[in-house]
Amino acid sequence: MTDQSKYGTIFGLEVNDLKMKEDIKPISYLKSRSADLLAQINETRRPVIITQNGEPRAVIQDAESYEKMVNSLNLMKILAHSEKDIREGKTIKQETLFKQLEDKLLKKATEK
Repeated sequence: MTDQSKYGTIFGLEVNDLKMKEDIKPISYLKSRSADLLAQINETRRPVIITQNGEPRAVIQDAESYEKMVNSLNLMKILAHSEKDIREGKTIKQETLFKQLEDKLLKKATEK
């Protein structure tokens, strides 16, 4: 757990508190202090909410955290589909799966 991460990690993502004064900025701040804002985001690994006329309009996040988030969401989608398959009885025995994989690999090896 890093200094910025109060709650640790979930699926490889750091779980942090949103700090209202630091992590919500008006668009004028983004326009005038973009380099400072990018430094903050990369240092804290917390996203920043950009507001326009007092309303949230965008979220800026560091690239590494974004990549981890996308990967985690993709993994959760796979898990959700898998759970649905299990509920619907769309499963096969492990031995059957391994036999199917072995047969496919052997077939490919003999085709070369």
